[in-house]
Amino acid sequence: MDTRTYSFSTSLLAIVASLMMAGCMVGPDFQRPTSTTPDVFDRTQSAQAPSKPVEAEFTPDWWTLFNDPTLNTLEKQLADANLDVAAASARLRQSRAEQRVAGAAEYPTLDGAASYNRERGSENGILSLLGVTPTQTQTQSAAGNTGLGVAPLPGSSGSPAYNLYQFGFDASWEVDIWGRVRRGVEAATALSQASYEDWNSILLSARAELARDYVDLRDTQSLLAIANQNLDIARNALKLTQVRVHEGVTTELDVDNASAQVETIQSLIPTLESRSETDINAIGVLLAEEPGALKQTLADAHDVPELPGQVPIGFPSELVQRRPDIRKAEAELHAATASIGMAKADFYPRISLNGSAGFQSLQLSNLANWASGQFVVGPSITMPIFEGGRLKGTLHLREAQQQEAAIMYKHTVLDAWKEVDDALVTYDAEQRRRDRLTEAVKFNQKALVVAQQRYKAGAIDYLDVLNVQKQLLDAQSSLEQSKATADADLISLCKALGGGWETTYGPQVVSR
Repeated sequence: MDTRTYSFSTSLLAIVASLMMAGCMVGPDFQRPTSTTPDVFDRTQSAQAPSKPVEAEFTPDWWTLFNDPTLNTLEKQLADANLDVAAASARLRQSRAEQRVAGAAEYPTLDGAASYNRERGSENGILSLLGVTPTQTQTQSAAGNTGLGVAPLPGSSGSPAYNLYQFGFDASWEVDIWGRVRRGVEAATALSQASYEDWNSILLSARAELARDYVDLRDTQSLLAIANQNLDIARNALKLTQVRVHEGVTTELDVDNASAQVETIQSLIPTLESRSETDINAIGVLLAEEPGALKQTLADAHDVPELPGQVPIGFPSELVQRRPDIRKAEAELHAATASIGMAKADFYPRISLNGSAGFQSLQLSNLANWASGQFVVGPSITMPIFEGGRLKGTLHLREAQQQEAAIMYKHTVLDAWKEVDDALVTYDAEQRRRDRLTEAVKFNQKALVVAQQRYKAGAIDYLDVLNVQKQLLDAQSSLEQSKATADADLISLCKALGGGWETTYGPQVVSR
């Protein structure tokens, strides 16, 4: 190698090394935000209901607390079947691709190129400065060994056409002294993490929605069973009144009242049947099934799932680490912080190392000869001088976006604690309401038996029997709805705690 070339290369590498050692990443470094931990979990000590939340290791697959095999099977299918989750997976793949694009800027670029051109210079252009006039002619044609502009074809004037063969490589690398590229990679990685947390959040919401729809289906089926039971009671009462009218003990008024009661109860059944169908369809949509596809699986009536004796809810310090929306807000704050560094780096010069090497020849036969070789190497520097306020405006924009992201993070954490506190309160309250309704149903059942006996004995009017039966029907319906509401409150509590995505072997973000 030529001594001067070696000396130049050594000096250039020394300069680059010095710049890299002296370089620094401008802009603020991200610091994970801290937040207070309210004492909302203290409500577990004051809970009065039978199913009690306890501070113990949280169960990620919380739907198994209901001990319902059908629900467990549906939840197992959800992660792979749900279309919202699939769309979130596509968005996650997009963010990972963007992360890879940003990371490519850390490395040199190397391009290869080859070309063949048939060229002829204009005799009235630059060639005229070389002494070639339109009247000059020569008998020698261009063959690659005659100077350009003095070898026209016989009978022609000016420069002849010639062949030009060349191939080689171009390389370029930005020396990231101020950390602009590294901040860009940092921001892209954080946004990819935010997209992953969005995937988790969508999966969690889909799981909760599936569980709610399933509970609502079982609630509807239970209400339908109650309506049919009361319909049988009403029909038997109608027969009794008809017998008593035939015996002359009562009047047609009792028959009309009994008939009206039968029709009233019957009017509830079509609504409940249609609601059952729509619940099955709602579950089908969550599993990407066509309407009616799950009817055979879910049509058989089952009771509303029973609540567990204890509900492990984890520990207060884990909430921020587990809830996907909080983790997403933190990742977005991280990306916004890194973007400030990118904006600040634009104020400083950009230094790039550029080079190209290859071969060029007028004849294809000697293109690969060492004598045909050529190269260009050297650094380049660009420095902003006047941007019309664009750089300052961009920096102020990024700083304002970072402030907004910090505020949204605090807002998200505050909402999370509110949701947990509300869920604990409502879960305990609804269970206590359910227990009172259970007692009310027992008393109404006893009252109906007494009323029927007294009616047969002629001690009361049939209108009294109708009132007691209506109260029983209302109490039974309220009790079943309360059971379903308590289940839904448990689902809301588990969702507020952020569980349900950890057990899925979904896409993972690979850290750089």
